[in-house]
Amino acid sequence: MDVERMLQQQRRMLWATAVCFAVGLLAGTVVLWGGTRPFRGDGPVLVSGGVLMPVAVVAGIIAAAAFAVSTRMHRAGETAPMPAWQAVVSDISAIAVALALVGVAGLGVLLAGEVLATGLQGLQLPALGGGVLAGVASALGGRFAFRTGIRLSTRDVASLLFAFLVIGTLFAMLTATDTAWWDRSFSQLGIGAGGWAFNGTVMIAGLLIATTGSYVGRDLHRMLGDTALRGIAVVVVTWAGAGLALAAVGLLPLDQVPVPHAIAAFATLGLIVAAAIMTTVLMGELRMLRVLTIVLVVLIAIAVLLAFALRMLSVAALEAIVVGLVLLWLSTLVQLLGILAPDESRPSARRRPLRA
Repeated sequence: MDVERMLQQQRRMLWATAVCFAVGLLAGTVVLWGGTRPFRGDGPVLVSGGVLMPVAVVAGIIAAAAFAVSTRMHRAGETAPMPAWQAVVSDISAIAVALALVGVAGLGVLLAGEVLATGLQGLQLPALGGGVLAGVASALGGRFAFRTGIRLSTRDVASLLFAFLVIGTLFAMLTATDTAWWDRSFSQLGIGAGGWAFNGTVMIAGLLIATTGSYVGRDLHRMLGDTALRGIAVVVVTWAGAGLALAAVGLLPLDQVPVPHAIAAFATLGLIVAAAIMTTVLMGELRMLRVLTIVLVVLIAIAVLLAFALRMLSVAALEAIVVGLVLLWLSTLVQLLGILAPDESRPSARRRPLRA
């Protein structure tokens, strides 16, 4: 039965890929109709008049639509037995994932385009050629999004966060106006005409961190039940606070409001560490996670000391170290949750989350 179910899912994914290609081809051709356009264009990609930005928009929208269709097909009744508050949290989390998929697909197209543009200088594409490019991008993004919607797990959300951070940061590096940004901090990438790439990346990454926290809370509830709801609520709120703080880093560019920007950056660091500690406390029986969290906190403290007290690390190096450590810790957490948390949805018996 499981084999047949998986084969059916593969057939649906193939159909979804084909449909996404066809819709992307049609939409891309219509959007680009009216003569040939340069592959990338001159100047900032947002206003260059090239093919890349329209293709990225088309691919992003189709990816979100594929995720919505897949969710409807495979998890339509998941929230029906849940109390209203639990269903609302689940629906908001799914919407956040859909928005993130738009960003991943769109920025993925732009990043690939920036790389290809170095070897395709002077390339002009007619509307149909741009439409084919949009079809291919939509097929790739739509397939990934459709698969994500089949069984949305905490591991999937975390993987989306990792992919988005890597793609968005690399694209911001390629389009940065300040080529010496690495000598100061990653926030330098958010300055100038190309700053939208980095600022948009951290804002959506903040949304994904908050969403990851929501799914961590979902898995903890499946493991621990309603008796742990108060502790789970604290964990989820702390992850959400970390996500909001990271989004504020993008909303408050360094060159315009440096002090609020710095406050948001340090608040992000503090809240992520606090969320890691609280999550570990709630999973207190797991010695492996306790040890890993202690190592995480100690290494981050050492990195901060080296950067600000001893001046041996640049802020950019500190940020890279902290992000790498947090992602390593988070990847281990979601793997453990994938092993320990039941796959079945667990509707709460409480009408209100913090009252019995």
